[in-house]
Amino acid sequence: MSQPKIEIYTKWGCPYCVAAKALLEKKGVAFEEYDLTMGGPRRDEMLQRVPGATTVPQILVDGKPYGGFDDINALDRQGKLDPVLGL
Repeated sequence: MSQPKIEIYTKWGCPYCVAAKALLEKKGVAFEEYDLTMGGPRRDEMLQRVPGATTVPQILVDGKPYGGFDDINALDRQGKLDPVLGL
């Protein structure tokens, strides 16, 4: 089973972003990080891909939005994150 594409939109100094990246790193999965600290086209891209998203991090797996750290942490506690990540 190949690993899905994992993307995370973050901002510098965001503790939830740090926690989300740490959780993904603990799982041993690769991810692409998009820094929105200075706004710009990546922020617009996030808003198009995750309508209504007003906070970071925003985590997408194979293009499907899974929310932020609290959301993926809850999935992990329920034992549902590993299958999403292809583990």
